[in-house]
Amino acid sequence: MNKKKHKLFSVLIIIVCLFTAGCSNKPSNKDIDENEEEKNSDEEVINSPESEKPEPEIQPVQYEGEFELPVKGATGFASIPLEVKNAADFNALSVGVLVAGDSFVIKEEIGEWWHIKSDMIDGWVIHQYCFINLPDVIPSIIYNNTNTYSSKFISSGKEIPGITGKSLYSGKSFNERLSEEQFVIPVLYTMSKKIYLAQQQALTENNSLVIYEGFRPNSVQKMIVSAVTTLANTDSEVMKGINTPPWGTNWFIATTISNHQMGYAIDVSLAKVNEIQERVIGPYSTKKVTLYTEYLMPTPIHELSMASATYTAPVSSTSKTDWQNAVLTDTMNDSSIALQRYCTIAGLTPLASEWWHFNDIDAMNEIASNSSNGEYLLSDIYSETPPSESE
Repeated sequence: MNKKKHKLFSVLIIIVCLFTAGCSNKPSNKDIDENEEEKNSDEEVINSPESEKPEPEIQPVQYEGEFELPVKGATGFASIPLEVKNAADFNALSVGVLVAGDSFVIKEEIGEWWHIKSDMIDGWVIHQYCFINLPDVIPSIIYNNTNTYSSKFISSGKEIPGITGKSLYSGKSFNERLSEEQFVIPVLYTMSKKIYLAQQQALTENNSLVIYEGFRPNSVQKMIVSAVTTLANTDSEVMKGINTPPWGTNWFIATTISNHQMGYAIDVSLAKVNEIQERVIGPYSTKKVTLYTEYLMPTPIHELSMASATYTAPVSSTSKTDWQNAVLTDTMNDSSIALQRYCTIAGLTPLASEWWHFNDIDAMNEIASNSSNGEYLLSDIYSETPPSESE
């Protein structure tokens, strides 16, 4: 009996030992948790941002072309009614008409055509009769259209009632392309290329153009003419300043449609660059003048009188070369002569009666058969960030 009990007890001990051994080989919950934590930790290392290779940073480049920034994405304007085609071809189908003064974004340029788009239309136009917004393509220039917030027009040093110190029209808005509030400065596309060349000349000598005005609405032109005429009729000094032979009123403020309305004139001064910084616009690196000092000129800008004359006598304003034989007035100083040098090297022509006024005779001839009357206001901006050349 005792032997049987002993055998039974031995069997039970063996079973218990086998069961215990089996349990000890099964991982505990703690072991599972630890292994899972190790696994997750490994995954975190694999998927962590530090382990991923960072994308190479795109370095801005200097745009190589006829401007500081590409025409693509700039705002353009129709100076006259323009037929819009569905392709860059005179024989292409018409998709509509731009009204004089309509603005649009330039999407592409092929030869003499622009692909344009606005809220109302999408198609192709001849750019010969189009304005372009200067700040969109030459951002390094200093822009200061005082006629949009506090006009500087005076005559013989005297304020012109209703004009001097007044905002004569709207001409500044937020420019998405430049990410800033900026003046709207339209000129004919042909002229804009010469203005770019003049600015590059100035920058090489640590100077910059200061553009006060390009396009001026005809309604504003008429308002200035009326105010100056009224003042001159009651003030003999003002009358003498604008009407002493060989000069007449029309040399200082055009009494009909002026070159500003037609888009081939700028009013410009010159500044010494004290500080210039790099500015990145889209994929391109450009320059921005952040501190400057305007040079002393023969008179304040927009002084409408003989005191502002460039030459001692009138010179044809439609000739590209007559000015070369003209005699400078004694008041033309080094700064005004430097400004004239930059502009004339670029192909612009000085106006005999105003040291600040320059015309583009080539642009004038291009639009002679169908020029703008300026009976509109240009203030809408469609400017976009310029794409890279591969886009």
